[in-house]
Amino acid sequence: MSNESDPRRDAHALLKSTTLYREFLAEREEILRHKWIESQKAGRDIGFDAALIDWVSKYRSEWRTARRTSLVQ
Repeated sequence: MSNESDPRRDAHALLKSTTLYREFLAEREEILRHKWIESQKAGRDIGFDAALIDWVSKYRSEWRTARRTSLVQ
């Protein structure tokens, strides 16, 4: 085994530490939560694409504003 680091592992670690990636994961979690809620209401799995479109059109702007506010405090 070599003492050299794996560039792919280093790149992945760098990516995971970025604000952009953390925000992506937080937004994805909200979309998945919305998918679960709306699927329960519909009595069937509405699918990720439908949940994404619905969440973005109804909630994304307000969610981002609230998130920015909470991150600043």
